[in-house]
Formats: sequence, structure tokens, C-alpha cells
Amino acid sequence: MLYAVICRDKPGALQLRLDTRERHVAYLKSTPVVLAGPFLENGEMCGSLVVIEAESLRAAQDWATNDPYAQAGLFERVEISEWKRVIG
Repeated sequence: MLYAVICRDKPGALQLRLDTRERHVAYLKSTPVVLAGPFLENGEMCGSLVVIEAESLRAAQDWATNDPYAQAGLFERVEISEWKRVIG
């Protein structure tokens, strides 16, 4: 199944995002990511959208918990929803 992991950064956390970005990208590349990219606000990264393949919602939650961004405390909130690809 596919899951959308929608994350919003804590206010003022851009430097934490930048400091953790290399580990986060390496994590994405080592896991079943379908697509990923940051949300932007005034041209600056402020959150993430990642679509992953996972066996269950619990597995998707575990994946999100192990993201270096999450472990660094970057996110103010995280939403995970089952997602269906229709186009693309």
C-alpha cells in the first residue's frame, strides 16, 4: 500500500532542517520511497511530503518515526494517510 507522510516543521526550524538534511536524504534513498519533496513558504523549506510503500499504517508510522528529521525534533505535526495513485 502507499502512504502519504505529510510533515510540517516547527516555526523557526530551518537551520535544524538544513543541519539534518543529508541524513534525511540518505534515509529516503535507503527505503521504499515513491516520491518526496519539501513544502516551501516564501521560497524556504517548511515541511515535507513523502509517499512510501508500506505493509500497513503501523509500518508507515514506524518509517516516519525513524526519519532523521523526526528524530531531530524538526516536525510540529505529522499526518499519515493511505494514498492511492491515480495519475503518474
